Amino acid sequence: MDRRVKDSTAADVALEHVEDGFVLGLGTGRAASAFVRALGERVADGLRVRGVPTSQATAELAGECGIPLLELAEVERLDLTVDGADEVDPHLDLIKGYGAALVREKIVASASNRLIILVGPEKLVDTLGQRGRLPVEVVPFAAAVCQRRFAEMGIPAVVRDEGGSPVLTDNGNFVLDCQVHAIDDPAALDRELCCTPGVLGTGIFAHMADAVIVEDRHGVRVMQRVSPSS
Repeated sequence: MDRRVKDSTAADVALEHVEDGFVLGLGTGRAASAFVRALGERVADGLRVRGVPTSQATAELAGECGIPLLELAEVERLDLTVDGADEVDPHLDLIKGYGAALVREKIVASASNRLIILVGPEKLVDTLGQRGRLPVEVVPFAAAVCQRRFAEMGIPAVVRDEGGSPVLTDNGNFVLDCQVHAIDDPAALDRELCCTPGVLGTGIFAHMADAVIVEDRHGVRVMQRVSPSS
């Protein structure tokens, strides 16, 4: 179920779902940052919301924008999380984690009543894995073990590095960038990878997004998840 919105941005359309008093999950990355900035403008105009950031970078940006923040432990449920994604398939399943915040993003999303994803059209794929990369967060002690296990599964993986040193997540862990192709059953692959001791979580977000808002030069397209009973 899709609809088109002209003369608007993805962040503005996402803001239509935000009500006064909401507790919001605030995602990480370019699209999520655009939403945080737009939300900050509404807060300055009197909108009363509180946010739970999915990364230190988002926490700093939200603070600069005047958005009051909470720790996840302080709330039982979040009303809505708005985030970005690196791949979106026709079922609205996702691959996330190019920004290394995947585990915190998945925790916050799972604690939310709704998850809305903001992307550009280049993130839409026919099948997850099309861009060839699946991030997996692992405990540093287990990185080599996880790499060997994944290789046995036919999924080569390398530790993400920057300047010759491993990239550390906000949790202090490594990210393994797994080489993948078309993923026929994202949920099953997620479960299989997570069975390896030392894996904290994968970038597969299966059956989690309620809507995906796609912004292109023609306007905004809103893609809604269709329930199996529909």
